[in-house]
Amino acid sequence: MAWARLGALSELEAGSGQRVELSDDEAVALIRTNDAVYALVDCCTHEDYPLSEGFVEDGKVECALHGSCFDLETGHPDIPPAVTPVRTFPVKVDGDDVLVDLPERWAELAEGR
Repeated sequence: MAWARLGALSELEAGSGQRVELSDDEAVALIRTNDAVYALVDCCTHEDYPLSEGFVEDGKVECALHGSCFDLETGHPDIPPAVTPVRTFPVKVDGDDVLVDLPERWAELAEGR
């Protein structure tokens, strides 16, 4: 895993998500709450739909397509139709930089964007 800058804290609105495309097939959702920033694979595990488009509340993001809610820290869904967790990544904020600990290949893609 490697730390990669995926955005600026000042550009993230609390209570919403932002999609960061790394390639045609990979994207990360950056989700800011009042207390923290979270990063997860930007795809609902039930159906191919971006979680960055979801509703953020109480430490969860709700898939706007079918309503499953995923815990922002663990990625675990709370109700069907999703039953598989979404992958999450550690995040740290350094000044205004949002850094995410990504798999090496994804970090390389992030550097090239």
